[in-house]
Amino acid sequence: MTATAPARAASRGGRMLRGVLAGILILVWLIAAGLGGPLFGRVDEVSSNEPTAYLPSSADATEVQHSLAGFLGADSIPAVVVFESSGPIDTATHTALGEAVTKAATTDGIAGEASPVIVSKDRTAAEAFVPIDASGDVGTIVSHLAERLRADVPAGIRVFITGPAGFTADLVGAFAGIDGLLLGAALLAVFLILIAVYRSLLLPVVVLLTSMFALCVALLVVWWLAKDGVLLLSGQTQGILFILVIGAATDYSLLLVARFREELHTTRDRWTAVRRAWRGAFEPILAAGGTVIAGLLCLLLSDLKSNSTLGPVAAIGIVFAMLSALTLLPAFLFAFGRAVFWPRRPPFEPDATPDGILRRRGPWQKVAGGVRRRPRLMWITATVVLLAAAAGVTQLQAGGVAQSDLVLGHSEARDGQQALGAHFPAGSGSPAFVLVGESRMQDAADVLLTEPGIGTVSVTSADSPSGTATITRDGIVAFGPPGTPAPAPTVVDGRVLLQATLTHPADSAAAADTVRTMRHDLAATGAKVGGVTATAIDTDAASIHDRSLIIPIVLGVILVILMLLLRAIVAPVLLVLTTVLSFASALGVSALVFDHAFRFPGADPAVPLFAFVFLVALGVDYNIFLMTRVREESRRHGTRRGVLHGLVITGGVITSAGIVLASTFAALAVIPILFLVQIAFIVALGVLLDTFLVRSLLVPALSYDIGRAIWWPSRLARPAGEQPDRTPAEPLPERVAG
Repeated sequence: MTATAPARAASRGGRMLRGVLAGILILVWLIAAGLGGPLFGRVDEVSSNEPTAYLPSSADATEVQHSLAGFLGADSIPAVVVFESSGPIDTATHTALGEAVTKAATTDGIAGEASPVIVSKDRTAAEAFVPIDASGDVGTIVSHLAERLRADVPAGIRVFITGPAGFTADLVGAFAGIDGLLLGAALLAVFLILIAVYRSLLLPVVVLLTSMFALCVALLVVWWLAKDGVLLLSGQTQGILFILVIGAATDYSLLLVARFREELHTTRDRWTAVRRAWRGAFEPILAAGGTVIAGLLCLLLSDLKSNSTLGPVAAIGIVFAMLSALTLLPAFLFAFGRAVFWPRRPPFEPDATPDGILRRRGPWQKVAGGVRRRPRLMWITATVVLLAAAAGVTQLQAGGVAQSDLVLGHSEARDGQQALGAHFPAGSGSPAFVLVGESRMQDAADVLLTEPGIGTVSVTSADSPSGTATITRDGIVAFGPPGTPAPAPTVVDGRVLLQATLTHPADSAAAADTVRTMRHDLAATGAKVGGVTATAIDTDAASIHDRSLIIPIVLGVILVILMLLLRAIVAPVLLVLTTVLSFASALGVSALVFDHAFRFPGADPAVPLFAFVFLVALGVDYNIFLMTRVREESRRHGTRRGVLHGLVITGGVITSAGIVLASTFAALAVIPILFLVQIAFIVALGVLLDTFLVRSLLVPALSYDIGRAIWWPSRLARPAGEQPDRTPAEPLPERVAG
């Protein structure tokens, strides 16, 4: 029947209205992304890499750190300048070094006067201490300080900047490529993978625009929250946010694109195809994103602020990843229609049934055939392989690493620390700070002087030219001729600050043992111990506590979400168990690689926690994508047939999504920070294991073997709840291309 003129006009009006809606959505996202984009280069304005900023407020090191400004003046970070000479340092050279330090101390960003230059006992090295303004750009200040010193010292003198300021500058330099290098590597990897999978030029651009717009808007929100003090940002959190948003937004986009391509086979109308695809993808995308968000928000229970602040920051990123995939991408797909897949546009086949469209034989058809023929053998074999890989977990050394090992590759601060330890007490410049009541000062000093890991003990004193006065068992040592009164200690709120120079590097295990002993022996005096070593101890302790607390909670939360989504108990329990097994396998293989291939010195206690949250939450995503489709197909074809249909139909898109996510996390390895490189390796490996072994073989084979009982106690578990299984000889569906 020929359409009437009013009907045609209404149809044109509907198409125009939909076009306007799509245009408005794209425009809103474009404006928001335009506001967030310029902030990529300004994240350092609202971020901090100072370790004590992330400690629990109850930690001793935190209390001491907050009190230092009252004793030492401006909020500063000490830079230890080490001079190493090819020959003995004579009086003239000593004088020249002092003049060079005095001149360099006029550099912008120096918080006060530099200390006198001290020559080592072997006369081949010297050291000086320069306070760096902690509120400034420490990396730039240290760089300028080093340049001025190298320009002014006599020939034959090597200059190193180490100590807390030196290591902070190394970290700042390592994170310098996070905006350009990290994003570029991640986007290039995703672009190449999408071209290889879809063999389309336009679709990868559309998907990457969806991901980048999500990241820009997420950064806009996070940046302003950090500026207002609501959130804490660090280079580490920033890098994870970038990778997580790009990976998640791309994954969610691929799921919607696959549904859109599937619908284009059965309808010419792009709006109908977008609407059906959106309805089919909405529940799994919402469930997948909600699972990740729930897992991330469990980090709010962490004592360590570097963990608790990552939770909401990353959760904000996932929210916008979902929103972009469910609003911006549909607008793009409606605008381009079939052309988005050019030059391989999906054909319109109105007379074909869904099974008929999908019957072309391919790799996932073969995998499904293997699942159908030998399900038990397949899932048992996969489980044994994963358990064997998980055995390597016992080799994981995640008790913490030295500060000097945080940056991979060249480190001037690490070289300087080695030179310092060769000529001076290795803990010079990074003393243990002891905050104690004035009346117990001598008692605390007597305890410190008995510790074998402590070289000298001094007390902060405004009367001393150097700002500190040596203290012995007889009290504070006087300066000047006999009869000169001893300088008075600086007293703030009834307390004094002792400084204990450690004989071992401040970030070493020996120094940590010394500080633990100090804390035990000083307990009777009520003293609090802080400093670089104490901060590392408190950080590791809080991280281990967080790991033990949060991992079980994350598992419980994800299990509840899966039960609500799948309306069953058996399937969610099995999905969580298989995901945990995948995580353990990735961690086991990684431990062996870290120890024997990369020869890493160990791992931060937070590495297993972060890897667990990302792998379990993201790994469950792929099981959600699979099992929601399996449940949908089970209603029509029966459970076992539904498992095979779901596996074949989702095989291509989930595998592509897994490769994309693994590649984006692998991009973290371009940042030469040990923590990020280890997270990149573990998560990338775990995602690949989950994609190719767990989701492709273990879960389908186990589900097929169990049959309808997988849905217990829902109606699908009962014979009347599903259609009878078809005969095994019937051809299986082929996956939707892409």
